[in-house]
Amino acid sequence: MIPADFPMLSCLIIWPLLGALATGFSGNKVRARTIAAFTAVLELFGALLVLYWFNPEDGGKFQLVEQYSWIPSLNIECLLGIDGIAVLFLPMSALLTLMAILASWNSIQHMEPFHYGLLLALEGITIGVFSALDMVLFFLFWELTLPAIFFLIGLWGVGPLRRAAAVKYTLFMLFGGVPLLIAIVILAINTDPEANTTGTQLVFSLPVLLDKPLPDDLQSTVFLLLLLAFGIKTPLIPFHTWMPTATMEGSPQVSALLTGLKLGAFGIVRFTMPLAPSAAVEYSWILGVLGAVTLIYGALIALYQTNLRRLLAYASISHVGLVVVGIASLNMQGIQGALFQLFNFTLVASSLMLIAGFIQHRLGSTEAIHLGGLAKVMPKLTSFYFIFMLASIGLPLTSGFPAELLLIISALGAHPSLGIAALAAAVLSAAYMLDYTRKAFMGAVIHQSVRQCLDLRRREFILLCVPALLVMVCGLMPNIILQVHEKAADVWLSRILEQPIKSDEVADIDVSE
Repeated sequence: MIPADFPMLSCLIIWPLLGALATGFSGNKVRARTIAAFTAVLELFGALLVLYWFNPEDGGKFQLVEQYSWIPSLNIECLLGIDGIAVLFLPMSALLTLMAILASWNSIQHMEPFHYGLLLALEGITIGVFSALDMVLFFLFWELTLPAIFFLIGLWGVGPLRRAAAVKYTLFMLFGGVPLLIAIVILAINTDPEANTTGTQLVFSLPVLLDKPLPDDLQSTVFLLLLLAFGIKTPLIPFHTWMPTATMEGSPQVSALLTGLKLGAFGIVRFTMPLAPSAAVEYSWILGVLGAVTLIYGALIALYQTNLRRLLAYASISHVGLVVVGIASLNMQGIQGALFQLFNFTLVASSLMLIAGFIQHRLGSTEAIHLGGLAKVMPKLTSFYFIFMLASIGLPLTSGFPAELLLIISALGAHPSLGIAALAAAVLSAAYMLDYTRKAFMGAVIHQSVRQCLDLRRREFILLCVPALLVMVCGLMPNIILQVHEKAADVWLSRILEQPIKSDEVADIDVSE
């Protein structure tokens, strides 16, 4: 059993950073990737221990809290903790990083120690984003993701415009950091105006900010600033253009991280809505409209894509639009469906992107015109592709079904137009995924390069087995995921609506039948 004062979250942040240093100074490729894999495995084990020790019955409270003084003069602390909203993101981040390391085992041909070191550093920073409970500490981790992703795209991208894509991504994120910082300052100064006039220190602690909402006249400003900041990262229309560019030009491993870990959507759930509850209710229609537009736009653009990586980028944009619609619905099904779908992104979207990377590495292209008949020469890869593709379109008995069902029900309950948009997007999702599958995987083999293509290696097969198994298990038994964030979703919704939610109203739908 874990000691009450053991700094588990700090260890999960520091351990990959230490592994990154060891990897960077390892001196050769074999030693670097061995150290990176060892570090990632231990990190995954530690994240699973956190999930095991987490008490879902107290999921609405922050657990494993660590508090250290950092900048006392400004009342800034190193404050860490997790609740039911954040806890699943820790093992999923660790799993995705391990998958990215294994997927790049033979595809990285230069500066290998630096590459694996950046992947590990990004992992530790991402864990910090999910566990930070001090707004300044969160902002620090948020901004530290930029240099790692900048170098990963610019140095190891597969497209001719990879450096331009790295700059574009960084500029978008830096622009989004400005409203985030302004919102943090407004929150710190105005959370307790009467106390601040007497010289009381600023407030950056998230638990304190949640207990002392802003005055109503400032909530709209903070809500819109946070929505802008996190909407760019999510991404929502019209700030989505960096996603297909980074996905096409960056390496498949980085693309898997960008599509699998939706830090922007997490920020909307964690900060935007509960820190400005009155404004969240008043402007929920704005969030719903943005989500619906993103949902339909991404699906329509994906329908005309012939490149798998670009198609997955627009599919990711569309799916995250559905998540935002669920958040904007302000009901139990919506928030639980949104959290479930964010969990799915790590399993489904990232795995599909890694499969696209395997095809890219073997054939040099993921254009449908250059493929055809892949199912005949790559049956193992095709089998995994079908599992994740069917989960992506929400087929029953996969993890995509309960998430999409909850989100569609929430959208229909919030407003009929949102429900219609969600249903239309589900149909479009099936259309573009099945159409590309027909072109690339079915039919006769017409290219000699495809005929000579090798199927999955043992390492690639093993790394895809884990997410495929989780997709099936969570599809059959969705309450494994739902019960983890049930209490946290209850508290989250009660805080925003300012009224208690009865326990029998909690979503507990058996979607396996």
